[in-house]
Amino acid sequence: MGSLALAHALAAAERGLAVLPLSRTKLPALRSPHRAHGLPHAVPRSPATPDHPPPGRPDEPTAPPERPCRGECGLLGHGVYDATCDPARVRALFAAAPWATGYGIACGRPPLHLLGLDLDVKHGIDPQGALERLAAAHGFVVPATTTVLTPSGGRHLWLRGPADTAVPNSVGRLAPGIDVRGTGGYLVGPGSVTAGGTYRLAPGRGTMPPAPVPRALLALLLPPPPERDDRPGGRAATGGQGGSQGPGGSDGGAALVRFVRGAPVGQRNARLFWAACRAYESGRGDSLAEPLIRAAVALGLPEHEARSTVASASRHAGRLAPG
Repeated sequence: MGSLALAHALAAAERGLAVLPLSRTKLPALRSPHRAHGLPHAVPRSPATPDHPPPGRPDEPTAPPERPCRGECGLLGHGVYDATCDPARVRALFAAAPWATGYGIACGRPPLHLLGLDLDVKHGIDPQGALERLAAAHGFVVPATTTVLTPSGGRHLWLRGPADTAVPNSVGRLAPGIDVRGTGGYLVGPGSVTAGGTYRLAPGRGTMPPAPVPRALLALLLPPPPERDDRPGGRAATGGQGGSQGPGGSDGGAALVRFVRGAPVGQRNARLFWAACRAYESGRGDSLAEPLIRAAVALGLPEHEARSTVASASRHAGRLAPG
């Protein structure tokens, strides 16, 4: 199984895609060398290093670094930061994780600056329909692009992002059932075998290159720009200390309400959902639900639709809460 995953990963690397080995649970196959307990042998970045420590040599946990390490220590096991398109390093990664059954593709890396839309059909959600409604509302066409079919019946759409823009990862912010894999995230590559099944290229969509992300869609994927304090000496709302905070900041939620009030036609529902998600994630959802609903209704959004959107944001935030 490991050799098959390696073959698929090497094929992706030839296309300039940075890859890393994954386990059957879709997580990076190599543990961090900085874990305090349960640590397997920390593997140096060398193909010649054995997969296991010599017999009789105890595993010695590595002390956590003072700052988060993204691979600067020279060891393997830093998740997406291990990803590479260099064939020798790809082989070294899989040699260190012979149990890997799949591979991940790092997003946001040159030359493609890949980003992915994960359309998840679980819980009776229709993410394809939601994406098409967003396209109609915001005046863009969902492009024909590389598509990967997931074992659960969903699909991953691969898009090419701009080189000068980092698209953040998100879960359900764009619309219920649509997760975004951007800079710092990864997509499960086609040919990977997981506990749920095998990821496969969609017929007719597997050989085409990733299409550029439509400009209007990119605007929805990016966080709103920070509000600014135009008074002398003022700061950007989300930067510095003091002053008001931007959407999601510590201003009691007023910025979130203003964010909804400023929504143009076609973006009211999307902005309301985004703001409500931020409110519930910060623990202020119950107190901000009514002000956000009133702001959306004042713009012409039907009240039942506004309440349904806020309720969806509440459920979404509950799924993200630590268990």
